[in-house]
This record gives sequence, C-alpha cells and structure tokens, in this order.
Amino acid sequence: MKIYTKHGDSGETSLFGGQRVAKHFERIEAYGSVDELNAILGELLSLSDLPANVETMCAQLQADLFVLGADLATPEAASDVAKAKVTQITANDIETIESWIDSLDQELPELKTFILPGGCASGAKLHVARTVCRRAERAAVKCHQSDPLNPSCIAYLNRLSDFFFVAARYVNHVADAPETPWRPA
Repeated sequence: MKIYTKHGDSGETSLFGGQRVAKHFERIEAYGSVDELNAILGELLSLSDLPANVETMCAQLQADLFVLGADLATPEAASDVAKAKVTQITANDIETIESWIDSLDQELPELKTFILPGGCASGAKLHVARTVCRRAERAAVKCHQSDPLNPSCIAYLNRLSDFFFVAARYVNHVADAPETPWRPA
C-alpha cells in the first residue's frame, strides 16, 4: 500500500464513506486533534516513569482513540454500508474511563486548590494530553452544531480529559513529585 495518493494535494481529504471536504473542515479538526492526542500517548508510553497500571490504561486508550477517530470521520450522511464498517464509541467506553478515574482518584489526597501542570515527565505529559483532549472536544462540539456526531464521542472526550487530569495527579503522587498550587499574583 502506498502512503501517498496525491488526492489531498489540493487541500481536500475524504471522510469515511467517500465525501470530499476541505482539510480545515471542523470534522477534520476534531479527528486531527484526536490523532495528535494518540501520538502524545505514544510518547507518554515511551517514558520510564509511567506506573504499570497507567501504562495499561494508556495503551488501551491508544486503541480506543483509533475507534474515536474513525467514528468522527464518519458523517451522518455516509451510507449504511459505510457506517456498518465503523465501530463507534459507546457508553461502555465512557464507563470504563469513569472506573479508571475512580480507581486512581481514591489513591490521591483531596484537591483543595487549582494546581499548575508539571511534576515528573509522565505527569507533565499527561497534562499536555489533557489540553489536547480539550481541544479535540471543543472541535467536536463545534462540528456537532452543524454536522451531527455520535453524542458519545463528545462525552468520551470530556471524560477522557478528566482521566488525564486525575492520571497526571496519580503519576506525580506515585513519583513523589509535589503538586504546585496555583497562587494568584
């Protein structure tokens, strides 16, 4: 399989199902940010200070983000045949993330103030993942206003950014990297 097709040289790309759209199209922004998030998780998984339980969760998330990307790349107008080929994000996926959040959060001290992103390398990278996830969520919400998405995609991204915040706190806690409270100037 060739990596280049030259079909995108004019600034357009294809959605799943064949519809051609501009590369700045809102749906492309959404799944492009999800792809960026997946690359950040790849970098995160290469770090040596990532606890095994969070590593397992993040490896699963990488697979799930491919599902999310395909879901976002499939417009409502796609044929039923095309839609049948795409696995969608479901409430089950969201519940899995919620269970991970609850599991990690019970190990943490109560959060009493805003904290600054940082800590150990993995903790800091999880904060980066959180912010890219929020960007993907904003792009998905914007797209959904004019071009309906699977509503579970938006809920998934919202919960996923919460996971990254709690996972960053957890990783820093395990590494004995102190949280830096935000102090207004």
